[in-house]
Amino acid sequence: MGRKKIQISRILDQRNRQVTFTKRKFGLMKKAYELSVLCDCEIALIIFNSTNRLFQYASTDVDKVLLKYTEYSEPHESRTNTDILEVETTKRNCVKGCGIQSCDMTVKSCMISY
Repeated sequence: MGRKKIQISRILDQRNRQVTFTKRKFGLMKKAYELSVLCDCEIALIIFNSTNRLFQYASTDVDKVLLKYTEYSEPHESRTNTDILEVETTKRNCVKGCGIQSCDMTVKSCMISY
């Protein structure tokens, strides 16, 4: 059985926020590792927490990956928080509009039916 969806907003309680940060940081690093192994890609993950502590993960040498990054003038794909929220909102509205009860349907396939 799946977990209940939570609303994504800032956690007000400092202790709960720190616990969530620690757990999700590890989960994010684990996903980065899995992506690098499964898809044979280089990954550098840089995180600054609310107190400006630096956390990093790199599938290879982080300096090598960052040097490669600086050599590019424009990324193939770039996302921001706003972009992610727009996709989620579109997906939610599309699923409602299609009359689909489950959120398993992708935005793309839902939009085709319109």
